Amino acid sequence: MLEALVCPQTHAILRYDSQRQELVSKAAHLAYPIRDGIPVLLIDEARQLD
Repeated sequence: MLEALVCPQTHAILRYDSQRQELVSKAAHLAYPIRDGIPVLLIDEARQLD
C-alpha cells in the first residue's frame, strides 16, 4: 500500500519511519504523521524536517 502513497506537495515517493510513525518526503523536507494507522497527508499537518 505504501507504494501508492506520494507526497501531496511534490508527488515524490514517501519513506516510512516506523520509530516516529511518519511518512517522510525527502523532496519536500516534510514528515507526515500517521494517526491511528491512517496517514495524514495534509501539508498543514506535516512536520518540517531540518
